[in-house]
Amino acid sequence: MSRRPFRLTIVHPCVGRRAGMKRYIRTWQMEPIPAAMVAALAPDDVEKRFYDDRLEPIPFDAPTDLVAISVETYTARRAYQIASEYRRRGVPVVMGGFHATLCPEEVSRYCESIVIGEAERTLPEVIDDYRHGRPRRTYRAEGRPALTVTPDRSIFAGKRYLGIRLVEFARGCRFKCDFCAITAFFGASQSHRPIDRVLEELARVRRRGQMVFFIDDNLVSNLPAAKELMRALIPLKLRWVSQASINVAFDEEALELMRRSGCQGVLVGFESLNPAGLAEMNKRFNLMHGGPVQALANFRRHGIRIYGTFIFGYDADTAQTIDTTIRFAQEEGLYIAAFNHITPFPGTPLEQRLREAGRLRFDTWWLDAGYRYNMVPFHPASMSAEALEAHCVRARRRFYGWPSILRRATHRVNRATPYMLANFMAINAMHQWDIEGRNGLPLGDEGFRGELLEAAS
Repeated sequence: MSRRPFRLTIVHPCVGRRAGMKRYIRTWQMEPIPAAMVAALAPDDVEKRFYDDRLEPIPFDAPTDLVAISVETYTARRAYQIASEYRRRGVPVVMGGFHATLCPEEVSRYCESIVIGEAERTLPEVIDDYRHGRPRRTYRAEGRPALTVTPDRSIFAGKRYLGIRLVEFARGCRFKCDFCAITAFFGASQSHRPIDRVLEELARVRRRGQMVFFIDDNLVSNLPAAKELMRALIPLKLRWVSQASINVAFDEEALELMRRSGCQGVLVGFESLNPAGLAEMNKRFNLMHGGPVQALANFRRHGIRIYGTFIFGYDADTAQTIDTTIRFAQEEGLYIAAFNHITPFPGTPLEQRLREAGRLRFDTWWLDAGYRYNMVPFHPASMSAEALEAHCVRARRRFYGWPSILRRATHRVNRATPYMLANFMAINAMHQWDIEGRNGLPLGDEGFRGELLEAAS
């Protein structure tokens, strides 16, 4: 008699859901590449099923041998709810991801096994150990793995994601911004996939006219490697976007390669226009060579649109700082922008500093039943937490109001092609709708009625 295959269930948890909520936040519905990586790392003879908690109900009673969940700080509460449902049914759960590495003691309370660090080397071992009935509590990756595995997107079949293809080239970032969980996870290092692997993946997954999003934490952290990638992309005639630090705006060769390789825009973390705020976050380099104003002029000259991100709540920030930032983003014609308060993620210097100063409002904001998305989880220096929260929401409403959208649409770089102008209108409208949809969202499923089930120590 042949043995049945080992059954692995992969679950991507949502950030949160109000009781009775029917429609999830659309801007958050991109393909979850970590889930596809888990599927790719599983041996070929493993039977894989995937459920995306943002898009569909999870059939907890469907038979399976092991459940794998990648946990981020924002999804931790929901991940523990999902794990509890499986574990009540006697199904073991393994957890990994950013939050598992940054908070291993917490995460291990809600699963049978935890993967700390990157999973390329450890996950096949986890599955083999469960197959043979010898699982361990902790699997710890040593060093950085070779990035040679391509995500298994077959698990996405039939699911309705945003029409943008996600591809990874580099992982990690070499900068040391004090608020950044990515730096805490990777230790301010970056690794790269072989370019031929990236090109093979693009040839397999791209569709005519589809935008490609290189999901790298900072595509240009290692600028020579990024330039090598861009040179290889030129013959493909792609349209692509990514995330980049401001330094690339002052390298003329890099800008020219971005244009020639099909770059349509990049997310740039300007974070603050206040030199004192940038000093606090260890990001003084944002003022290099004329700072954001000159950087934006350089990007525009090469037809590159900008998604600018700004964060508020450092000690130097005031209501005037925020108002100045909104006007700047509108006048400079940013394609889209984010206006958020700083968030003390576990493991970051920011979180440690606020904790030591007694300025955290919640011991673990991501688990507190009273916390809601967009709440400020610390005590700012120059205003109340409630005032900072209100300023951030007001900034989004102003920037994504129709007068602002239409004004920014007139900027030459935003209307340079019919394709990008159409995308501009659609993306800005989507962000406008999502302001209220995500504001006040509970973390975890508000309709969850059970207790979180902790693992035996």
